[in-house]
Amino acid sequence: MAVTASDPLSREGAVSQLRRHPEIDLREEPGPGTVALLVEDSLDDAALARLRRIARGEGARAVLVVGSIRENELLDIVECGVGAIVWRHEATAHRLVQAVLAASRGDGDLPADLLGRLISQVGTLHRGAAGRTGSASPGLVPREVDVLRLVAEGFDTGEIAGRLSYSERTVKNVLHGLTTRLHLRNRAHAVAHALREGYI
Repeated sequence: MAVTASDPLSREGAVSQLRRHPEIDLREEPGPGTVALLVEDSLDDAALARLRRIARGEGARAVLVVGSIRENELLDIVECGVGAIVWRHEATAHRLVQAVLAASRGDGDLPADLLGRLISQVGTLHRGAAGRTGSASPGLVPREVDVLRLVAEGFDTGEIAGRLSYSERTVKNVLHGLTTRLHLRNRAHAVAHALREGYI
């Protein structure tokens, strides 16, 4: 994983927190299949551009450590492919490691208050789009909806498998299949899509 920050002090602070954990393999540059931790105070245009470049251009799984997020930025962040968000004031070594490992597995990791805001925003978008006609979105099968509902509730792959009496491989295959079919970036993006389309 690689750490990017708007200032050298934030970058070195995050690196020193993560360096103590052997399960984290630190690298200089993010790339396809790696996790990129981006540390920002707030999301101005330059920070959003860095986030898009890291997640879309370089193919890394993004973890965002941020001081604040405005309402209109939340969906943009999820659409960029960010799977994990950590508030700066909660960014302890343990919390950073938890978010990085979740992102490396393709899991979402959002603070509870942000998840509530995201659900509210997507619901508003869905209600606004309900009256418009257009091409129908590819549907989700009941098994995909069940898995996404549990992802949205914060359960990890093993817990979802246990609750639905599936193997972990089946849960991963369901998630991989729907993210590939619908061109979604990660689990958080899949949950946002399911909420937007009214499945959950």
